[in-house]
Amino acid sequence: MSRSDPTEPDLSLERIRDQYRSLLQRLEANEREFRRLGRSVWRVQEDERRRLARELHDGIGQNLTALKHRLVQLGDGLSAEQRARLETAIALCADTLEDTRELSRLLRPPILDDLGLEPALRWLARSQSEASGMDVAIEIEALPALDGDLQTLLFRVAQEAINNAAKHAQARNVLLRLVARGGLLQLQVVDDGCGYNPDAVAASGGCGLGGMRERLRLYDGKLEIHSVPGEGTRLRAVLPLPPVADA
Repeated sequence: MSRSDPTEPDLSLERIRDQYRSLLQRLEANEREFRRLGRSVWRVQEDERRRLARELHDGIGQNLTALKHRLVQLGDGLSAEQRARLETAIALCADTLEDTRELSRLLRPPILDDLGLEPALRWLARSQSEASGMDVAIEIEALPALDGDLQTLLFRVAQEAINNAAKHAQARNVLLRLVARGGLLQLQVVDDGCGYNPDAVAASGGCGLGGMRERLRLYDGKLEIHSVPGEGTRLRAVLPLPPVADA
């Protein structure tokens, strides 16, 4: 029985290695395409949020403002009973106007597009503090220039985390910290709420954690959560900084 020459290459093994390398290349190409498509879909969603927010503010909001002013002008010469009914209608119109404006801001706060990420995060902290009574502190170190997608992504993660602290954790104090170090962007949200079991919540898909992870993954980021029942929650989103273009 003949034996193969050990000095000759094993062609079958080389063929398997080539096929393996080719498969890895296809998988990597598919992963890049998946992320590209995912980013495109998410960008379209944010554009639609922006459009709806603008229509609510500039369309329905302005109509409600005009209606409120006209109702106020009808007050002259009315009886006390008629005036009471009119004032009820005016109050309802004012409440609806404020709800419309708040919905517009939640869909896409104009400050994010007009002034950028840091003012938007500070606005988010103030508005959530006023709405929930939590004390939301902000620490933001000097940041490099970030494109609109990254600013939106970081804002949405912060928004979801702070909403969870208010709605689910019943926290009294929240710290939001954003830094850029070692080629990474790090967003931390720490609360003193009731805490939870991250594995159990992740399995149930609750608290929006799955959505956060998927959005971060589209930009090569990751989400880390440390929480213990009764000891609060620490959330950290990590993203690679985009390369700086040569001058």
